[in-house]
Amino acid sequence: MIALFASAGLQVSREQVSQWLKKDDDINFVNCMDSQLAYFLNGFINEKRGKKEGPNPVAEKRLSNNIILTKLKIALNLKAEELIALLGSVDFRLNKPELSAFSRKTDHKHYRECKDQVLRNLLQAIDKKYHVERTSKFVKESADTGRNTDHKTNYKGKSSTKKSTKSISQKEEPFVEGARPNASAIYVNPNKKQSAQDKTKRGVLKLRPEDIYKQPSKKS
Repeated sequence: MIALFASAGLQVSREQVSQWLKKDDDINFVNCMDSQLAYFLNGFINEKRGKKEGPNPVAEKRLSNNIILTKLKIALNLKAEELIALLGSVDFRLNKPELSAFSRKTDHKHYRECKDQVLRNLLQAIDKKYHVERTSKFVKESADTGRNTDHKTNYKGKSSTKKSTKSISQKEEPFVEGARPNASAIYVNPNKKQSAQDKTKRGVLKLRPEDIYKQPSKKS
């Protein structure tokens, strides 16, 4: 936007543009003067239609809806039928004689003032047709909110947060391929003879360290 102003001959700052674009109830809102808007519309024409050789056209000190409508029509290279169809896309009906009356000189008998309603609907139609919608990002974000976000992934692709580990252990034991369901229970040798005194106690199989780390052979 700053470049559009500059192409028409007006230097503006980022702060000015930011203040003009704020809502009118914002404490930092600043009203854009007619002459400043005229520079922008002239720069918009230069951007869309190409800048003509020679000096820049003189920006109007006072704008009307008719002038704004005409400048938008020139910038977007809209014919009368296209502009009428554009308004029809937002359910606003306008015929060709009414549209041509907006382009007449003020002293012409068929001149008609362009009301705010016409310009407002035209801007809505332009926004609907030319504005690039960026909805894929919001669709993705809304889809992600339905997932469980407790499981964070580190750079190695492994679950690394205590929160996710805790939530899993509370629900069920994590599945590990090859592990026995009672892996944490003490092994009892069923073949060991128990005395009457030992019947009340659980027998424990003592294994050598080298036996513990042996992998069982897979049976075909």
